[in-house]
Amino acid sequence: MRLDKFLKVSRLIKRRTVANEACDAGRVLVNEKPARASLHVKQGDIIEIQFGTKSVKIEVLDVQETVKKDDAKELYRYL
Repeated sequence: MRLDKFLKVSRLIKRRTVANEACDAGRVLVNEKPARASLHVKQGDIIEIQFGTKSVKIEVLDVQETVKKDDAKELYRYL
């Protein structure tokens, strides 16, 4: 699954276009490397997103095309 789509499906970022812009700006790292929106995300990847002064680091536990809002938190865990 594409990185921008995963960020939207997991509800870490609300809209896919915003996720795309964050990737283009270099604010999203996957396995400690700057990532493009088209990067293929798989189970076990470590994603770090920089929101202004704060940073969120997660591990991908599962990749699914669609999930319900309540189940979205089961796709990742905070580190």
